[in-house]
Amino acid sequence: MPYLVRLADRALRDMEAIYEFIEADTSEKAFAWFNELAETIYSLERFPERGTRVPESKKLRQLLFGRAPGIYTIIFAPDKRNRVVNVLHIRHGARAALTAEKEAR
Repeated sequence: MPYLVRLADRALRDMEAIYEFIEADTSEKAFAWFNELAETIYSLERFPERGTRVPESKKLRQLLFGRAPGIYTIIFAPDKRNRVVNVLHIRHGARAALTAEKEAR
């Protein structure tokens, strides 16, 4: 049975910002890339344990998407009991690592 994939408000804002940044509404290639990002995120419904643990937290996992220099990190928390994957944040790989303080936001 597949997991439910939920995007937190922050992850939704991240998706909107990425869409605008790559100008996906004016480029077919950018739009296709954005759709691949979305497909990767929603593939977590079948593979909720994909990726690796986030070094800063035992509860969070990360999944990398893209090619250098445009690698994005999808940060998520699988909940086995409720069969839900909560996507918390999508960040460009060049950004600084999470800290416990940033994780709580």
